[in-house]
Amino acid sequence: MKPSLSLLALLFAFNVAHAEPETYKIDNAHSFANWSLRHVVSKTSGTFSDITGSISIDRSNLANSSVNARINVLSVNSAHPKRDEHIKKEDYLNAYTFGEMTFVSSKVVETAPGEGLLTGTLTLHGVSRELTMPFKVLGFGADPFGGYRSGFEAKTALKASDFGFKWGTKPNGPVGDDIEISLLIEGIRTKP
Repeated sequence: MKPSLSLLALLFAFNVAHAEPETYKIDNAHSFANWSLRHVVSKTSGTFSDITGSISIDRSNLANSSVNARINVLSVNSAHPKRDEHIKKEDYLNAYTFGEMTFVSSKVVETAPGEGLLTGTLTLHGVSRELTMPFKVLGFGADPFGGYRSGFEAKTALKASDFGFKWGTKPNGPVGDDIEISLLIEGIRTKP
């Protein structure tokens, strides 16, 4: 059975609609940068909850996509206020001097449908380094408020010493050098 002319027109319209990159504003209320690292003989974890920026995504060709994001370092939350204040101080994040970290992408490689590798420059603690992380596109859809959203997930690992932190380099110190990062990002479409 041949597809009807109206069905072909609908498919063509759908492909044209998604041929150009769509722009999404990162939804600060529904996006998180979760982290964990070694603490003495166990691990501790927390999140940065103040994430802003934009994502441009080309659904038909992920290589045409890009990310520009900012994280407020003062938004660190390990579910323990006294520890959070300590983490913000000079011997750890030095958040009152280096109040934000940024990520600006330079390359996206699609590795499977809806998955890829995102490369860019991460600036943290006054140090900029290139970073590549795997990511997944979790989906697209209408929200209950009349908007349209996207969802993404990415994971990576950092060495604290690569960004000038001293606490991760002490032999047998209480805090480890390796930091695991899990990003959960939700965007609100601003440009179809």
